[in-house]
Amino acid sequence: MNLKALLEPVGTFAWWRSMFAIVLGCLIMAVGYSYFVSPYNIVPGGVYGMGIVLHNVFPSIQVGTFGYMIDVPLLASAIIVFGRQFGGRTLFAACLTPGLINLLSWIAFPNQEALEALDPKQLFGGVIDLSNDLMLASLLGAVLIGLGVGLVLRNQATTGGTDIIAMYLQKFAKMKFSTGILLADSCVVLSGLLVIGFGVGSGADREAVEGGSWLLSFYSLITIYVSSRVLAYVIDGASYDKLLFIISENHHAELRDFIIEDMDRSGTYIKGKGMYTDQDREMIFVVVSRKEVHLVQNKVREIDPKAFMVVTDAYETFGEGFKQFPDKDTIQAVG
Repeated sequence: MNLKALLEPVGTFAWWRSMFAIVLGCLIMAVGYSYFVSPYNIVPGGVYGMGIVLHNVFPSIQVGTFGYMIDVPLLASAIIVFGRQFGGRTLFAACLTPGLINLLSWIAFPNQEALEALDPKQLFGGVIDLSNDLMLASLLGAVLIGLGVGLVLRNQATTGGTDIIAMYLQKFAKMKFSTGILLADSCVVLSGLLVIGFGVGSGADREAVEGGSWLLSFYSLITIYVSSRVLAYVIDGASYDKLLFIISENHHAELRDFIIEDMDRSGTYIKGKGMYTDQDREMIFVVVSRKEVHLVQNKVREIDPKAFMVVTDAYETFGEGFKQFPDKDTIQAVG
């Protein structure tokens, strides 16, 4: 049998599943922006946060349209500068998301005037109006945005935006990627404070934020933080792997049997020397899942109550029994 023909359907199915996940991620993110962020003038950083700010200055232009206006030039320049790292999936996700934001907003509001105002009291006839509970609106929006972006990133795509700005700062200003993201998002939030908080924009006098629109900047910061935590959860999974370092004087054989036979794991002996005793010792290094930590702790206490054990997080673990090493051109999410 032709092995290539046998594997081709599997590869095709994986491709379609991945593309479906990207579409679903973009849709979830668009719901977060359209129904829980934009109507309340919360500015969660990024391209669409800037779109919300600009919509307050030019209400006839929708948030998603500003997304196109900002993202397309950024993506075009990034393809030239960074090459293959920005492939078809990123272009697809970056072009799909603004369109979905516009479409969902158009569906939710009854007329053009309401669409331009993005008045939450007219959102689906006021059914999901959270004007008096902006904390809930910011949390729901943050969870949906983080979940949507996480699904996109898990399937080797990005939504462009401030990620590209951060990559430019990293390349040309030698700035850390995370610092570049923080700087870009901070500029967006500050612009929201100026336009919405201090009344420059046309939507700043809305009753939902009357007398305290500058407080929206705090809700924006909450949204940024929660969405980043949800994003990390989606990318890294429900639990991190754990690194265990175990020092025991005379029970290495028992611990070895437990790790290899009972846990079906392996480990490494690391030679060291006690600083206080000046004696040579061997330390056991092993990686386990979070669920297995208590099992190891209980067994170590049973075998050698005087043992010394350190538990720390492993951000990612590659190799047999864990994740496969990513391909060379795989887009990696930065935590």
